[in-house]
Amino acid sequence: MTETSTATAAQPLGEKALASALTDRLTRGVTGAAATVTTTSPLDGRTLATLPQSTPADVEAAFDRARAAQREWARVPVKQRAALFLKLHDLMLDRQSEGLDIVQLETGKSRMHALEELMDGVGSTLYFARRAPRLLAPKRRAGALPLLTQTREGYHPKGVVTTITPWNYPLSLTMDVVPALLAGNAVVHKPDTQTALSSLWPRMLLLEAGLPADLWQVVIGDPADIGDTLIDNADFVCFTGSTAAGKAIATRAAATLTGCSLELGGKNPMLVLRDADIDATVTAAVRGCFANAGQLCVSIERVYVDREVYPRFVEAFGAKVRALPLGAAMEFTDGVGSLTSGKQLDRVRAHVADAVAAGAQVVAGGKARPDIGPYFYEPTVLTDVPSSAKLYREETFGPVVSVAPFDSEDEAVELANDTEYGLNAAVFSKDVKRARTVAARIQAGTVNINEGYAASYAAQDAPMGGMKQSGLGRRHGTAGLLKYVEPQNISAQHVLGFDPAFGRTAAQHADFLLKAMKAMKVLRIR
Repeated sequence: MTETSTATAAQPLGEKALASALTDRLTRGVTGAAATVTTTSPLDGRTLATLPQSTPADVEAAFDRARAAQREWARVPVKQRAALFLKLHDLMLDRQSEGLDIVQLETGKSRMHALEELMDGVGSTLYFARRAPRLLAPKRRAGALPLLTQTREGYHPKGVVTTITPWNYPLSLTMDVVPALLAGNAVVHKPDTQTALSSLWPRMLLLEAGLPADLWQVVIGDPADIGDTLIDNADFVCFTGSTAAGKAIATRAAATLTGCSLELGGKNPMLVLRDADIDATVTAAVRGCFANAGQLCVSIERVYVDREVYPRFVEAFGAKVRALPLGAAMEFTDGVGSLTSGKQLDRVRAHVADAVAAGAQVVAGGKARPDIGPYFYEPTVLTDVPSSAKLYREETFGPVVSVAPFDSEDEAVELANDTEYGLNAAVFSKDVKRARTVAARIQAGTVNINEGYAASYAAQDAPMGGMKQSGLGRRHGTAGLLKYVEPQNISAQHVLGFDPAFGRTAAQHADFLLKAMKAMKVLRIR
């Protein structure tokens, strides 16, 4: 039933190889010089950069510089801070080819999927730059006693935020530093080593826009070497990565009562209801499952289809996936790029082999493609995956999806929720009202209707994050900014206080207060 996916060999990089002058400018922002590490492109193995490695002492020094710079930065009016990020927005668009080249060369993803990163980073920067002045402005709140108590809510920066970003979407997830900086904090940032240049690129542009360099410190190193120092010195931690690593960070941060925002793993389900437009659903499912070769925390790994339309869906989906081109040309083409590392390739191979050995059927793909590049793997569709298979519950994080039928909406919801994760989900139906009802029953931080992930992912004004083992806190929206500040209540009491007055006894004063509370309810003052 399977057939070989269309192959597009990775093109010679030629002019797209990174210029040494650009690499030098990017790596200038890294703290540390005692040791170095060399990174290579997953597309063809060529050397990309030699990066300084940071020691715990380097991390401590980065925090010292960041704290000194943050004290001055916090005094800068929010509108003035925001102006720098509006410039960054323009610079990222003006220099987009440079950024897309870096992302592709470091991750191996297709140019269209690299563009997704750029668009998300640009969009989130503009969103927060536009809204930060209003969201961070002091606000009047209802006081304890009408007219007599005047209450204001203000916001203090956390201080220095540790931001730890992964390799799969290194540019867009690096932009988590934007709301942290806008809120008046400094940042000590540890990007993944493999994709550090993609994280350093927006920093370089922001410094060109006028940001003081010490406000955004970058350190690179193995988590085993510098992880504890990053957590112990932080006033807040923003982490995107695996659930296991997130739990370790939360445990370490708990010792100092340091707050965390953790976006972690997912085993994201997609429900195809009986009335879904199958052709449109298949098209959306292909992107929802195989964007960035499935290396996306919100991508779909499980598809459940109403039994009545299940055969038609599997046939159409399998055919569409088998026709997908493989390759990562340095130009805009449709297709699926490379996995980013040998570790990810090994995990995908192991999950597929284990599922097939347990009885799963391969509808499409199922093979590595070293003829195209060292880490390419065919987009793969499996059916009849038993619950004993690792792929059934564990996050694969690769171009593999399982498809199974259901007999009722209740069963579909139960299957969707049968996971320790709760990051993203999707529901497909021509009846949007019906789909919303089903979506509200799914235990996931984001649920898309007639789309795999992009509708919620790109909705900058709404929060994004996970339930259950998929994390704590939210990115995007008001919550994505206010998590970086400490709210402060400043209340002033006028004319009358809370003690007995006008010669009243304590008992008379108590009676007055209780009657006042009743009156405020009746008058809807409270």
